[in-house]
Amino acid sequence: MNEKKSEEFEIDLLELAQVLLSKLWLIIIVVIIGAGAAFGITYGFVKPQYTASTLLYVNNSNVSVGSASFSISTADLSAAQKLVDTYVVILKSRRVLNDVIEESGTNYTYNELYSRINAAAVNNTEIFSITITADSPQEAEKIANTIALILPDKISEIVNGSDVKIVDYAVVPSTRSSPSYTKNAAIGALVGFVFICAILIIRYLLDDSIHSEDYLTQNYPDVPLLVVVPDLITGNSKGYSYSKYGSYSSYSSAAAKAIDNEFTRKENGNG
Repeated sequence: MNEKKSEEFEIDLLELAQVLLSKLWLIIIVVIIGAGAAFGITYGFVKPQYTASTLLYVNNSNVSVGSASFSISTADLSAAQKLVDTYVVILKSRRVLNDVIEESGTNYTYNELYSRINAAAVNNTEIFSITITADSPQEAEKIANTIALILPDKISEIVNGSDVKIVDYAVVPSTRSSPSYTKNAAIGALVGFVFICAILIIRYLLDDSIHSEDYLTQNYPDVPLLVVVPDLITGNSKGYSYSKYGSYSSYSSAAAKAIDNEFTRKENGNG
């Protein structure tokens, strides 16, 4: 009968925290490098985007789409929402967007412009907004206003009895909508922090060397500690130093040599 032995691996969270605190300077450096790298990449390689919006109003008393017809009152916000969804589908159709590209004189393809348009009802009302994201503020404003001028006529051709009016024209945005340098720098700092902490923790967990006698006495309390080798490496510029290792004291090699010479001198009767 084979007995399976399971080894328990305990992690001392306090000691782990001490390991991270001992490398706090390294963590700070990596965090700063991560934030700086993210900021530099964003500033140098990510193209700024600008957003412009226009507002349209849907007012229908009797609307028919194909063979189906239905009535909408101004109080019926649920039906107005459904009608707005219909208009959004018409807006993003190839027929409408190709006319917008031609009228605005932009170089976007249908798929590119489609991905840059976001339209939705405003707070479930009969007003819906059309938002355009472009590479320049002037281009975003031009495309948004071109849509506002073209869309009502296109909707009237498709939906009988529709009445779409412009509530507000788009204006040239004064600031970029993306990217956010602060947000990306914070993300870079967080990535750097997680990365360096993970490296330090992994090194700590994989380190099976013995660094102190406390490790032996805590992890192997039943095994007697017979010998502790004192540390004779620590020294200073003058060659004399004094260090302690547990309950043992030790001198550096230069200090030990000086002590030996003193004992030799006294034994020879020169003391």
